[in-house]
Amino acid sequence: MKHPKQNKRASALAVPSYHRILVKHGLIEKTLSIPHAYEVFLKVGVDPEIQKLRRKVARGNKMKHVPALYLATAMALQGMTKQELEALKLRIEEKRV
Repeated sequence: MKHPKQNKRASALAVPSYHRILVKHGLIEKTLSIPHAYEVFLKVGVDPEIQKLRRKVARGNKMKHVPALYLATAMALQGMTKQELEALKLRIEEKRV
């Protein structure tokens, strides 16, 4: 018999990393579908502020691997203030409409 925490951990890993990143920073609701979350993640990735912060994270290295881009985006979001995250959320919502 599995321990209840093991089941919870397994279900958390079933959610893609980009979904967890966006939920953690309050850019999407936890219940948003995975395809819609990916669309939002792509919009976050092309935002000029995020690109600028990602370049700082990269520190001259060209990140060619997809996991590195996820990590750089997560680090860029982590370095933003609440006000910057709210502004980003508004910009993303404007693009959606």
